[in-house]
Amino acid sequence: MGEQPDEHHSAAPVVIEAGDDVGASPTGRWAVEHLVDVLTRRGIAVVREPVGRGVPGEPLRISLALGGSGASGTRESFSVTRPADRPRTIGVAGSDGRGLAYAVLDLADVAALAADPLEALLATAPEEGVPATPVRSVSRIFVSDVEDTPWLHDRAFWDEYLTELATHRVNRLQLAFGMQYNYSYDLNVRDNYLCFAYPFLVDVPGYDVRAGGVSDEERARNLETLQWVSAEAERRGIHFQLGLWNHAYEMPESPQPRYPIIGVTPENHAAYASAGLEALLRACPAIDGLTFRVHYEGGVPEPGHDFWRTVMGAVSRVGRPLEIDMHAKGVDAGLVDVARGTGASVVVSAKYWAEHLGLPYHQVSVRSLEEPTEEPGTGLKSITRHQRRFTRYGYGDFLREDRDYDLLFRIWPGTQRLLLWGDPVLAAGFGRLSTIGGALGAELCEPLSFKGRKTSGEPGGRDPYLDPELRLAGDPWTKYRYTYRLWGRLLYDPDADPAVWRRFLQHEYGAAASDLEAALGAASRVLPLVTVAHGPSASNNYYWPEMYLNMPLAGGTSSWHYHFDTPEPGTLGAASPFDPALFDRIDDHADDLLAGRRSGRYGPSEVATWLERLSDDAERALQQAVAVSPDANAPAFRRVAVDVTAQAGLGRFFAGKMRAGLAYALFQRTKDPQHLGDAVGAYRAARDAFAAVADVTTGVYRPDLTFGDRVAEHGHWADRVPAVEEDLAALELEHEAALAAPPAEGVAVRVAAIPAVARPGLRHVPPAAFRPAADVVLTAEPDGPFDGTVVLHYRHLNQGEHYRTVEMGGDGRLTATVPGDYTDSPYPLAYFFTMRHADGDAWIVPGLDETLANQPYHVVRQEAGRA
Repeated sequence: MGEQPDEHHSAAPVVIEAGDDVGASPTGRWAVEHLVDVLTRRGIAVVREPVGRGVPGEPLRISLALGGSGASGTRESFSVTRPADRPRTIGVAGSDGRGLAYAVLDLADVAALAADPLEALLATAPEEGVPATPVRSVSRIFVSDVEDTPWLHDRAFWDEYLTELATHRVNRLQLAFGMQYNYSYDLNVRDNYLCFAYPFLVDVPGYDVRAGGVSDEERARNLETLQWVSAEAERRGIHFQLGLWNHAYEMPESPQPRYPIIGVTPENHAAYASAGLEALLRACPAIDGLTFRVHYEGGVPEPGHDFWRTVMGAVSRVGRPLEIDMHAKGVDAGLVDVARGTGASVVVSAKYWAEHLGLPYHQVSVRSLEEPTEEPGTGLKSITRHQRRFTRYGYGDFLREDRDYDLLFRIWPGTQRLLLWGDPVLAAGFGRLSTIGGALGAELCEPLSFKGRKTSGEPGGRDPYLDPELRLAGDPWTKYRYTYRLWGRLLYDPDADPAVWRRFLQHEYGAAASDLEAALGAASRVLPLVTVAHGPSASNNYYWPEMYLNMPLAGGTSSWHYHFDTPEPGTLGAASPFDPALFDRIDDHADDLLAGRRSGRYGPSEVATWLERLSDDAERALQQAVAVSPDANAPAFRRVAVDVTAQAGLGRFFAGKMRAGLAYALFQRTKDPQHLGDAVGAYRAARDAFAAVADVTTGVYRPDLTFGDRVAEHGHWADRVPAVEEDLAALELEHEAALAAPPAEGVAVRVAAIPAVARPGLRHVPPAAFRPAADVVLTAEPDGPFDGTVVLHYRHLNQGEHYRTVEMGGDGRLTATVPGDYTDSPYPLAYFFTMRHADGDAWIVPGLDETLANQPYHVVRQEAGRA
């Protein structure tokens, strides 16, 4: 890396010195090249020298080393030092190429965004970096030949995008093919480009197989792109994961796909796929791993062990270290054995909050619809719809301490697809909680995932903006730079210095930066909270909270749209939260109110209050940002302002909807028109809030935002307003009729009052670990005056099981025991407490704190499996 100094070099303000070890690391070498490029573009002369070569003058010296004494031995760690005797020197040491690159890329980020890059670099503070989360992943999904082919082959896009990911310490990228549709039997699916990927990428000797409509030249171009992208990811220190989500070669209900697969039969299906996978892996040596959907939705009837044994045999034949990642739905011990038999490292990837973005913690319990059934399964869905149904939407039973595979969480693109998400508090929460039970971390299905899915793509349609001033050059991923920054940095270190995101905000928004940070942070908590509290469908195809398809209220009407995934009778009051152990159904909460008791779970009124507070905070901070910004009409500012306003409006809509739903449930039980009047008032406020969202987004976003062909997968907020207004009108008529009717007799018409009491917490220290088959004695003490009982809820860290409960005993200092015959299992323990006051009030401890980003229960691991 050395160059002989000359007169130009002697005047250089920055000297980068590095030994041969740095030059021998492809990732370290690339990071240095990027830093030099950034500095040069900022007009700063740079000299690159071997360690110890002197340069005249007083340059800023950046001294690089691999495995230096200041870097932790942990992979991907680094240290930045500022020697006291050399104030113009920055020492950077990395435990490996990635660790070194992260520190170097941070210097480049500082230089790129600062008004005075040299002064900013000279202000660099000492730092130690050690990753809190082993895997910090992003998934980019190809679903549309029309909308996605342009970015797939755009090397300038990939160069900028991959650099952004590496800069923010995202260390894994999945490029996913085959997610255009849900099932091989979906109707009218025509866009199957790269769905059954092999014939679109490789010509397999011995098989006369091809994708109709794809020439040899196009196939070769596709392969060349995959080779280049995977190699560029590798150069930046990013693990490249190829997602092959579909192995169906025909769609019986879609007789005219654009790209028919020719030459595959039931007899050669598995063998061809295995040969195709082998050819692909040999052609792309920078592919580090494979993600497979192994249940029936991927085109293979359950159980598919023999098919997958044949296909995955390609991994053994290739003979290089690879990862096999199996999407968790339907995975059983047999499939784990199949993957293990290849010699690859095995990962099971579970959904974090069903097909949505929730709060950072993991469900205390799954919905009843996800609980396992006792009857044996048969047919196409024999595993996923029966005994292993609980693997659909969480970690299931995969967090055994004795597992020889890893677990990764995937955040599905259901809750929020368009509006800008950016909350450091929730991002840090994911950094702390995505490693529950020793899990690897999390993969984010990035913004705009599924855009153009199910043949809904249109030329130029990937950019969601209608307003020409707000449209983005090239692929619109650049709108979400702040999302990627928070995701990668705060998974790497949940306690990261806020400067790492505030310098970006300052660069983009100047004087309004701090107010926009606060506005967007509060707004970004709205939809994750809604998702957790209101779960009419776990499927992203039916439930899109960001552009909610209204669930009717009036008349106790059952929702036709959410029918398959909402408990009977399919009404708003019956809809389950995604975490029914922590949040109340509306109907259950109404029953408790009338009986003068509390369950301890968070009810609709409490959720509504949180949503209103978040909306207030977001709107107040946005108003302050507008007041201090010198150019609130600039496109970058307007994009944020519109999205914050829309999310705050959605918060007010769902708050009003929940309050109306509770009041309506009370009316149904009491026939008291006052409750129905309360429902009307709350629903009017909700309608007004939703109409305001439609107004602020009309003319800004396209009138039909396409993420699929179902009614809930495309459209605009303005399309949803009429259904809300019709439901409100029906409720108003119902109210008028109730006022005109004679009073009901023999029905309680008032909610039973519960005295307001202070809600103390518990002084409780969870054990550091426990020994299997030994009793676990838990002690707790109220931290304030308390007249009541405390109930312990405990369960293995296994979502296929129910909680057990025991009332804690003792006078003042309370105890309860988890017996040894229960701890004699391969699982960690999860537990929480319910405090029940003698007057009827109840609350959960630890519960959610005001950030909504903590873990509301305790997890204790076994001594042998403790991280």
